[in-house]
Amino acid sequence: MTAYLGPDAILEKKKNYIMPCLGHFYERPPQFVKGSMQYLFDSTGKKYLDCFAGVSVMNCGHANPDITRRICQQVETLQHVCNIYLTENFVQLAERLATVTPGKLQKSFFCSTGSEANEGAMLLATIYTQRSEFLALTGGLHGRTKLGMSVTGIGMWRTDPNPVGGIHFVPHPYCYRCPLEKKYPDCDLACADQVETVIKTATSGRLAALIAEPIQGNAGIVTPPPGYFIRLKEILDAHQTLLIIDEVQTGFARTGKMFAIEHYGVTPDIMTMAKALGNGVPISAFIATADIADRYTQPGASTLGGNPVSSTAALAVLDYIERHHLLENAAARGAQLADGLKDLQRRHPILGDIRGLGLMRGAEFVHANGSPAPAALDAALEKLKDRGILVGKNGLARNVMAFQPPLVITAADVDHLLNQLEDVLKELQDL
Repeated sequence: MTAYLGPDAILEKKKNYIMPCLGHFYERPPQFVKGSMQYLFDSTGKKYLDCFAGVSVMNCGHANPDITRRICQQVETLQHVCNIYLTENFVQLAERLATVTPGKLQKSFFCSTGSEANEGAMLLATIYTQRSEFLALTGGLHGRTKLGMSVTGIGMWRTDPNPVGGIHFVPHPYCYRCPLEKKYPDCDLACADQVETVIKTATSGRLAALIAEPIQGNAGIVTPPPGYFIRLKEILDAHQTLLIIDEVQTGFARTGKMFAIEHYGVTPDIMTMAKALGNGVPISAFIATADIADRYTQPGASTLGGNPVSSTAALAVLDYIERHHLLENAAARGAQLADGLKDLQRRHPILGDIRGLGLMRGAEFVHANGSPAPAALDAALEKLKDRGILVGKNGLARNVMAFQPPLVITAADVDHLLNQLEDVLKELQDL
């Protein structure tokens, strides 16, 4: 039997050798040592149903044999030469992305992380427009790089003491806690109209782009209402401002469509992706229409971007999504999960709002007066973990239970999750 360090020893080494900015879930965290599709196993052999997928990374499941086999074959053949040399996989992947992304998005640039992809997308916007100001939504999270952090609209993630200037924030479409204190649909999308106001009153009027997630993951699975992005795009087009859509969390079948922006009837000018593209192998990309992409002519490269191994992983992911109908499963299991959560909400008022699309769902924990209840959420997550269920958390007040499981999850898995969650909610109710 393999001897593992164990949670206590890992926590001690983490304290001594890892920068303290990196936190962890749970008061009593397990050490994970093995994954198999929708399941994880800890150092004691305990099995867990994973309902967070490494924050929307493992869409095709942990240690997926179809994907792992192709990665191993590539590792044994050619691992890396840098993209200044010719290899086949990255151009094949770029061609595939041009076929699965919406509209006329065509030309890609490969890198390694979502932060790098967002930084590159914003660089491309400035190159194309010859402008430097940006718009971003409150509640957005776009990375850990200088500019990515500066367009992030969540205080806890804006740790840079000297953010980039020329960035203007507009209200996000958080209907449950509307920043404008209005109600949808009577609001007539007033949050989108605020973009026009900010452009006219707080900017030079010459903006490079607005960057937005189609569903704001870290803000608490904040899901815009129908029509929001159509109105937004109309305003941006009127001001010759590009739309960058960040699909780092939402892409690759997560919401029941290949990309979440497809639910909203608009095509971005530039789009970013990462996380699930490699199913655990680091790879990211930004893709643009040919007329925008073709302005990027000065030398640019990412040493590991689109290397043979990561490109192989991504091609295997796209094949697996199509062959195993993960779009359809995400839609069906997402509807099952949403219906079950709404049923629980009727019996447990601690669930203040249920929202999301496909298998990206959020349940907001609230007190009787509607205020956020993060301590109750933490208690629920700990109890679920002890029962072998791993669920995420996010939200501006850290009070949103986040369901982002591998897209291979079954109907029986969802029923098991809902049954365990109901038992936990009853325990909290009795405290």
